[in-house]
Amino acid sequence: MELERYIKDILGNHFTLADVPKEALALLPLYIKEEYHISQGEFWGYPVILMALKQDLDFHTQRTEKHLQTIADIFQRKVVLVMEEMQSYTRRRLIEKKINFIVPGKQLFLPELLIDLRERFSRNYGNKTDTLIPSAQQLFLYYMLHRHSKIQLTDLTLKEIAKKFNYTPTAISMAAENLKKFDLCDIKGSKEKNIVFKEDRPALWHMAQKHLVTPVLKEVFIDKIPDKRVLASNVSALPEYSDMNPGAQQYYAIEKKHYYHLRAAGALVNENPDEGQICLEVWKYDPYVLTYGITEDSNVDPLSLFLSLKDNEDERIEMALDQIIEKFIW
Repeated sequence: MELERYIKDILGNHFTLADVPKEALALLPLYIKEEYHISQGEFWGYPVILMALKQDLDFHTQRTEKHLQTIADIFQRKVVLVMEEMQSYTRRRLIEKKINFIVPGKQLFLPELLIDLRERFSRNYGNKTDTLIPSAQQLFLYYMLHRHSKIQLTDLTLKEIAKKFNYTPTAISMAAENLKKFDLCDIKGSKEKNIVFKEDRPALWHMAQKHLVTPVLKEVFIDKIPDKRVLASNVSALPEYSDMNPGAQQYYAIEKKHYYHLRAAGALVNENPDEGQICLEVWKYDPYVLTYGITEDSNVDPLSLFLSLKDNEDERIEMALDQIIEKFIW
């Protein structure tokens, strides 16, 4: 597809494109579906809706601006207008109004998105050069947790790891290079490459501490568990790994892509940023991958749990986290 190829030529593999689920498209007014092709994408993991004007229709800035807002309100995402051709005066109007647009092969203008990305990276990653990217952290934690597995992560090629973790081979290569950058592993082999961790697990954990970050991207509140693809997290998960009792607030973790899919489909009951029966943690990586053979109670893994709570100053939680490290690291 020309649009995807054009964006990837500029941004590399930091962009993905996918169809919008049918149940989500059903939420749109008929006139929107008649005038635009709607798809969804991610820039650096940040979800957007792409609204492509059908070629045989006239363009009117004011009307299109209202349509953009309608779609943004329904999906609760930034929207990017896509046009095959654009007159110079139309381009000027869109730039003046700071409306996101792409003309494949010619121009990419994303003022809203770039501002949000800057704020998001600043908030979640601090100095990005000092922290592991999410995929690299996920690989590292898997290695730390699954010390007793018959097949170790180091026994697998990068291609096999990509399949196991549901990443592209390119993404896993980037993750491996990120681990190597911080001297946590070496990459061996020529045609088929493997990750080789340099130290024993306690030493690795100590070395990695300044590079590990919380897996939680954000928190929202809802009143009903959306489906089975969530795991108990935060203080709701601590009882399995420590002596701490669960708190009154229920916490669950969900992978970010699945969260945005459910959100677009309207499957999150009474979602809001302040209160609800359930606090839903949106994670940067899939929490399920790390839990096989680790949890017996559908909880997130203990090391990601540790990272999500390590800055909490509650003494009970600090004691619980000490128990996790004693059990799973030393």
